[in-house]
Amino acid sequence: MAAFKFIDLFAGIGGLRRGFESLGGQCVFTSERDRYAVKTYQANYHCDHEIAGDITKVSAKDIPKHDMLLAGFPCQPFSIAGISKKISLNRPHGFRCEAQGTLFFDVARIIEHHQPNGFMLENVKNLVSHDQGNTFRIIYKTLTEELGYNVHYKVMDARSWVPQHRERLFIVGFKKRNLFSFDNIAIPANAPRLRDILHPENGSEFTDLKKYTLSDKLWNYLKNYAKKHKEKGNGFGFGLVGPEDVARTLSARYYKDGSEILIKQTGKNPRRLTPRECARLMGFDKSPECQFQIPVSDTQAYRQFGNSVVVPVVRAIAEQVVPYLKSAY
Repeated sequence: MAAFKFIDLFAGIGGLRRGFESLGGQCVFTSERDRYAVKTYQANYHCDHEIAGDITKVSAKDIPKHDMLLAGFPCQPFSIAGISKKISLNRPHGFRCEAQGTLFFDVARIIEHHQPNGFMLENVKNLVSHDQGNTFRIIYKTLTEELGYNVHYKVMDARSWVPQHRERLFIVGFKKRNLFSFDNIAIPANAPRLRDILHPENGSEFTDLKKYTLSDKLWNYLKNYAKKHKEKGNGFGFGLVGPEDVARTLSARYYKDGSEILIKQTGKNPRRLTPRECARLMGFDKSPECQFQIPVSDTQAYRQFGNSVVVPVVRAIAEQVVPYLKSAY
């Protein structure tokens, strides 16, 4: 019997799910509209339900009852024009007005209908300052004043869990007051280095690293591009790292040239991370285990990992959240 039930919105490849499922949760509903992400999701998780596509076309009443809502929704600007006039005319306002047409609206309407014990939302750290703070103001007001939740939020850097600087905003809310605090999250004592996720150079694990080595043309282009911007006083360039280093943030554009994380190679041009190394960098795998299935092309895999969350960070938050969610089923 599941300790708690949750739904996975804007699921991607299941990073949020992976963190909560590992603590005894059961996913009862999934929504993801990218067909390549769905392919990866289905290859890695047991789903006794169909994966819904566009969440805007799903009625809240058709979503199963759940204790926890998970959502990594996109960052979109909201409109605040005409709210006072709508109030005076007794027309819908609040999040129905301000967030209408955004994907946060769908998160809010599902929370309103089901009143789950809690939720966790994830977004880029700039959500707090997006649109001069207006976007986050509406989100926070909706969750607290309109939906009645006790809300906590914090920008967390995954650096303590994986060898990557990756700052993301996590928003946690509960229907009832409790002792949850981001300050109680256990931070690992020994932060990993890239050596912990890279393929061994002796080829014992992976032999086709030549495929990921930059061509002379691309490597020269990146060096010239970096030199040009350095002369202008800009910080644009590539991130060249070795086994003892920590990587920049892996992005969804990594498939284009790999410039943000290039691995040094003795006597050769640097190389991109392999998709398997990306899986480890995001905490989906632990070296040398290869449990996470990657059934898509390298291009799609880079996009998927670059858009995902760092699983150990989610699990660390979940460890503090779950005690306040468990219900008798």
